Amino acid sequence: MPDTPPSDESEVLAITSRFVRGRNLLFAQADFSQLYIDYYLHQKDNDLALTPEFDERLKAALALFSLHCVSRPRNEVLAWTVNFQRPLHNLFLAGDTGTGDVTGRIYTEGVKQAEENVFYQDLARRNREPHRSIVGFNGPDLIHAVEEFYKFSEQRPARFYQLEPDVFAILAAHPDYDENWFATATVEDIRTIEQTEEVVDLETRFVRWRCGCNQERILGALSAPFQNDPDDLFLGEELIEVNCPRCAAKHRISREMMEAYVADKGK
Repeated sequence: MPDTPPSDESEVLAITSRFVRGRNLLFAQADFSQLYIDYYLHQKDNDLALTPEFDERLKAALALFSLHCVSRPRNEVLAWTVNFQRPLHNLFLAGDTGTGDVTGRIYTEGVKQAEENVFYQDLARRNREPHRSIVGFNGPDLIHAVEEFYKFSEQRPARFYQLEPDVFAILAAHPDYDENWFATATVEDIRTIEQTEEVVDLETRFVRWRCGCNQERILGALSAPFQNDPDDLFLGEELIEVNCPRCAAKHRISREMMEAYVADKGK
């Protein structure tokens, strides 16, 4: 995620990472209300509606994922899929630590039933093979799910806190960290950490709600099934509506558009 914000600063959220001296911990917190404004505009523009429960869950997931991204190296493309069995749904988050883009959605249809909840992370770096981490966890709590992922998959443990409805924080371990203080730190300890501990700034990164999906990408994703069986894709209709798998944005695609796209790519 860049050190300098994109040209339109109104669309980005600044998150400063800090180092807790004497505890050897990374600390960052942010008020995500600014990010949520763009999230709600996206929901409105695409006529998307979530239940209040799922809405709050996706907002919290966006905050935790953003804090995860700003604590990671800058050359990564990340995706989380968090499967909950009760109620049955998948949380999906995607982000690019180079651009600061984050997005996400909830799947309630076509979700696989299983004996336990599962947390997946897909990680891609330039000139490296993609890597997938898989961690099982119990219970409906999202923060617990993310902390279990850190515990069993990441090289360092981390804890996450919801300090206010839109304010979240991360506490991540560095080498030789104070394990006892880390394990017992309460919400109140995190709220007052800058008054009670020696905390110094490390860097500021910027995040924004952005998927990057567009009609060209959707046409490209549909080109193979269209060429294989156009009638099966369109089911006798001249126009279909396709939801982006990353952000659920709605794209209307016509048979004529598909034919033109395939013809142009075949030149």
